[in-house]
Amino acid sequence: MGIAEELSALRSKALAAVEMADSLDTLESVRIAYLGKKGSLTAVLRGLGALSAEERPVVGQLSNEVRATVEAALADKRRSLQATARASRIAAEVVDVTLPGRVRMPGKSHVIHQVVDEIVETFVGLGYQVAEGPEVELDYYNFTALNHPPDHPARALQDTFYVRDLSGERAVVEGESDVLLRTHTSPVQVHIMETQKPPIYVLAPGKVFRRDVADPSHLPQFTQIEGLVVDEGITFGDLKGTLEHFVKRMFGEDRRVRLRPHFFPFTEPSAEVDVSCGICGGEGCRSCGGEGWLEILGCGMVDPKVFGHVGIDPERYTGFAFGMGAERIAALKYGIPDLRLFIEGDTRFLHQF
Repeated sequence: MGIAEELSALRSKALAAVEMADSLDTLESVRIAYLGKKGSLTAVLRGLGALSAEERPVVGQLSNEVRATVEAALADKRRSLQATARASRIAAEVVDVTLPGRVRMPGKSHVIHQVVDEIVETFVGLGYQVAEGPEVELDYYNFTALNHPPDHPARALQDTFYVRDLSGERAVVEGESDVLLRTHTSPVQVHIMETQKPPIYVLAPGKVFRRDVADPSHLPQFTQIEGLVVDEGITFGDLKGTLEHFVKRMFGEDRRVRLRPHFFPFTEPSAEVDVSCGICGGEGCRSCGGEGWLEILGCGMVDPKVFGHVGIDPERYTGFAFGMGAERIAALKYGIPDLRLFIEGDTRFLHQF
């Protein structure tokens, strides 16, 4: 078979392959197979050198006609396939404007933020100011100035996150004070008393960090709210009355308050505060473990030794402090059995508040 006959047969095969292509990818494969650098037409044209001078122009013109015919068929087929693909995509993406729209759930404040705002509003109404402090704190403010002895268990590595430097050693400031993630917001009261003279009425909400494993009653990171009052003539009765007002505002007028003796390094005397169970009214049930009471916070009168660290005269001034976890308050307020629900991000749970 001569080259002319090969070109005619090649044209027929190429046009048939173009016609059978059912996708743009298949069509591109046909183009490469026939018109590419290693395609069938290129292979045939390599034989032009063996032709005579008279045959070469005739065969060259025929090869150009074959290429032009195949390219035109490819272009027509490409437009047809593109139109088909476009029509399929439009059909798949069609929107029925008669269907009802999808209602998007509006954003809202997290339940813990709501509880913190409610607590802050209660104490601001009593004349308190809101204070803030660093989350990365010095050992001095977190422990020493709050009357924690050097061997206190809270200072241990299993309870506290210490910051390490690039060498892996515990970071130390001025050669004596470790750097750590604060374990409570009580350091804020030390900063306030260092820079502000009495009378002091402050509330310090913020994140705190402890080396706890998350379980129904513990979180490694939670929100603590610290309260501090320093003024002349402050008594334990003022503390009790303040907390009773808070409990009734937060949980309802029918709830009762009970204070039990306890120990905290930075307050003396100290107490744990319980609120009567809202389910059984103090009679005892499964929710309160049969006790009729639920623990909500710790409190006490500021230890005179703490005043000694900040230059406040304990003979002239007295004060009280209290601290509570916002997650625990929220759990008791709404009957949540597991604190982990507050941090798991399940919108089905969060949209209930």
